[in-house]
Amino acid sequence: MRYIKPGQGNYSNHFLVFCSMDLTKEAFMPFIYFKTSRSGGKGGQHVNKVSSKVELNLDVNSCIVFSEEQKARLRHKLASRMTSDGMIQVISQNNRSQFKNKESAIDKLFQLLQGALLEQKPRKISKPKKSAIEKRLKDKQALAMKKLYRRKDY
Repeated sequence: MRYIKPGQGNYSNHFLVFCSMDLTKEAFMPFIYFKTSRSGGKGGQHVNKVSSKVELNLDVNSCIVFSEEQKARLRHKLASRMTSDGMIQVISQNNRSQFKNKESAIDKLFQLLQGALLEQKPRKISKPKKSAIEKRLKDKQALAMKKLYRRKDY
């Protein structure tokens, strides 16, 4: 396994777990299926004639890029985006161009996969410093004295 250390990349507090091979768009292309349809929204007559909406499906079960551990992690983390067949579904219809929507869907897929394969770094349990404990107790005592002075029978 290859780990990206904290401070490298966009995720500073996490370890990104990859399999031994690098994750590239080319490695995923045999397992990605595209489906196009007519998109709603702006565009006038163009929208009614052209299939610019793109639905991307990645077959996780048959994808050899991921290990079994990673597949299980993807199934757990991306359960809301998965179909009953084990396909991750990403829809893009932001652009008027089908090509741009395909690129956008692939980028969204990579962001999803990257987010799902992140392993949170275990938190180091730390003890508060002695000065912090003393300050907290001093502030607590001061607040108690303030409340005591507010009483009528004092």
